[in-house]
Amino acid sequence: MPRVLLIEDDPSIREGVGLGLRRRGHEVSAAETGEAGLGLMATFHPELVLLDLMLPGINGVQVCRRIRETSQVPIIMLTARGDDFDIVVGLEAGADDYIVKPARTEVIEARIKAVLRRLSEPAGGRHEVEFHGELAIDRSGLTVAKNGERVPLAPSEIKLLMHLSASPEQVFSRQQLLEYVWDHSYHADARLVDACVRRLRHKIEAPDTAPRYVQTVRGFGYRFGPL
Repeated sequence: MPRVLLIEDDPSIREGVGLGLRRRGHEVSAAETGEAGLGLMATFHPELVLLDLMLPGINGVQVCRRIRETSQVPIIMLTARGDDFDIVVGLEAGADDYIVKPARTEVIEARIKAVLRRLSEPAGGRHEVEFHGELAIDRSGLTVAKNGERVPLAPSEIKLLMHLSASPEQVFSRQQLLEYVWDHSYHADARLVDACVRRLRHKIEAPDTAPRYVQTVRGFGYRFGPL
């Protein structure tokens, strides 16, 4: 089972979530502040981070940005109800998903499995390296390069790009992308998709130009290409 770093300042939530995940076989290391969590990143080497947004000192958004400077480890935010602005900012900072507190351990476990599944499943059933203009997409290796240099992508960004590029010019609705990329079969928050698209564009598109790869089809959703 994957190692989980839990960064949460509420002791009851920290102890309850930690205990529940340990009972399911996870190795869990917990921190009550952002500073402590960042310190554990280097020594614990987590395979997934559960990150509370409202932390004392360095808040969760700042922690997320700091992690993304050096690591693409999956990050799931823990947020209270009504923190809509913070959710958007957290997603923009690089989080892969979010869970509204309080949440049952089985819900958290299901989201962990969904996020990690994106790293282990080749997209589109293809195994060759595909070239799309400046992009080289390796579906079996789950890697992307631009002009020969590897592009660091978070799990949700990889899965989104793989899915869109597998069917160039096909338009996918936000709900379709939520179901495929995030495994959210219910009518979930489209902000997950929009924030992921913005992060992906920042990494693969040329600055200050119209999107070349991930294009918006107004009123419908997104598509890949044409080039």
